[in-house]
Amino acid sequence: MKNRMRVEFDSISANEAFARVVVAAFMAQLNPSMEEVADVKTAVSEAVTNAIIHGYQGQVHTVEICGETEGRRLTVQIKDTGVGIPDVEKAMEPLYTSRPEAGRSGMGFLFMEAFMDEVQVESEPGKGTCVTMCKQIGTDGD
Repeated sequence: MKNRMRVEFDSISANEAFARVVVAAFMAQLNPSMEEVADVKTAVSEAVTNAIIHGYQGQVHTVEICGETEGRRLTVQIKDTGVGIPDVEKAMEPLYTSRPEAGRSGMGFLFMEAFMDEVQVESEPGKGTCVTMCKQIGTDGD
């Protein structure tokens, strides 16, 4: 069975927790373990934080989360229409940050990759970024 959802919210840091809860509630239909929920929530948090901090640089715009389940596979997309990433490969290097003055550690993509099975980043300067993350939930096939 396939299921989808889409949620939009303002790019303010208070909505990071909201995004985590929305995705956790959506994935509940797959009967995930607590560890799987924690992994996905961490990855979502990192992606949403990137959209807020880097994509919109403190301005309030819209962040969109799209989720899909098909079988036991969860796919989550975090989209912004912010400044975009000029060099995605460079941005995904551990410890690289475009905002060192803001105290950013450059570990966001590393965490997303560690907690999800797949992470893809599409971005165009001036048009925004879409982070797509996938995770197989459970192994028992029910």
